[in-house]
Amino acid sequence: MTKNILVLLPVDEDEKRLLEDKAPSCSFTYARHKTLTTEMVQSANIIIGNPSVEKVKGSKNLEWLQLDSAGVGGFIDEGVLREGAILTNMTGAYGLAISEYMLGVLLSMFKKLHYYRDNQAESKWKYEGNVKSVYNSTALIVGLGDIGGEFAKRLKALGAYTIGIRRRNLDKPDYLDELYLMEELESLLPRADIVALSLPSTSLTNKIINKKTLGLMKKGAVLINVGRGTAIDTEDLCDALESGHLLGAAMDVTDPEPLPAEHRLWKLKNAIITPHVSGGYSLEETRNRIIKISADNLEAFLNGKELKNIVDFSAGY
Repeated sequence: MTKNILVLLPVDEDEKRLLEDKAPSCSFTYARHKTLTTEMVQSANIIIGNPSVEKVKGSKNLEWLQLDSAGVGGFIDEGVLREGAILTNMTGAYGLAISEYMLGVLLSMFKKLHYYRDNQAESKWKYEGNVKSVYNSTALIVGLGDIGGEFAKRLKALGAYTIGIRRRNLDKPDYLDELYLMEELESLLPRADIVALSLPSTSLTNKIINKKTLGLMKKGAVLINVGRGTAIDTEDLCDALESGHLLGAAMDVTDPEPLPAEHRLWKLKNAIITPHVSGGYSLEETRNRIIKISADNLEAFLNGKELKNIVDFSAGY
C-alpha cells in the first residue's frame, strides 16, 4: 500500500533505512522545520514528528500523526485533524531522561546544592545549614504515566515512602506504597515532603496547585513540575516560596512559558528553573526510543495492527 510519509525527526542514514524497511512501498520525505512547507504537510498520509498545528489543520490526506512529544497540545482541538485520523504520542520515550532530571533537582534542593552554587559564583565559603534526605521521606507523585512512574521507582529505591495519584485505575504497582485518584489530592498534600507533577494540560489540571493547595502542603516540602506550567498558579507559588512555606520548587515548565525576564520567580533563591529541557533530544537514549516507537508504530499501522500510545481526545492525552 503506497503512502506519502513525512518524517520530521532528526534521523541518520541507518534510522532512515529502519523506517523505510518497515514501509518498502511508501514514499518518504524528510524535512526539518526550517524547510517545512504547508504543502509537504497537507500532502502527507502519515506524519512522524510534530508539524505546526496551523500546517496540519484542514489536511484531507492525513490518516495518522505520530507526535514526537508526550504532550498533544492543540492537535486535539476540534477541527485540527480530519475525522478518522489517528493521533499517537510518544509516551514511553521520556521517562528515563525526565525522571533522572527530577531526581537531580530534588537532591539539589534537599542538599542545598543550588545555594552553594550561588555562593560559589560570589566566592563565598558559607555553611547553609541542615539538609534533608530522600530516605524516610514521603513523596506524592501526581500523574503516573511513564515519567511519574519512573520517578516513583527511583524514589522507592532510595528509601522514600511513595504515594501515587492518577486519574483512573487503582491497580497499584509495586513501586507505590499507596495509590489514589485525583479527588484525593487535597487530603494527601499535608503528608508529603515531595510533591511531583507530571501532568498533561487539561481543564482538570489547570492551576491545581494554587494558594489553597500550596497552603495545604507541609511546611518545608518541595515541589517539582515537569508536566505543563499551567498546573501551577505561578504567582501563588512565588508567594509560597518567598514566605518560606516551601523549602523549594523546581520547574522545567512555567506559566507563562517562556518565563519573562522580569518575572520575580527568576530572583527567588529557593527556585530552580530550567527552560523546558528535561525531555527533548538532550539525552541520546531518548532519541533512540523515539525512533523505535515510531518504527514499531509504522509497521503496525501499515499492517492493520493496534498502535501504541493512541491519544484519547476526550481525556486530552
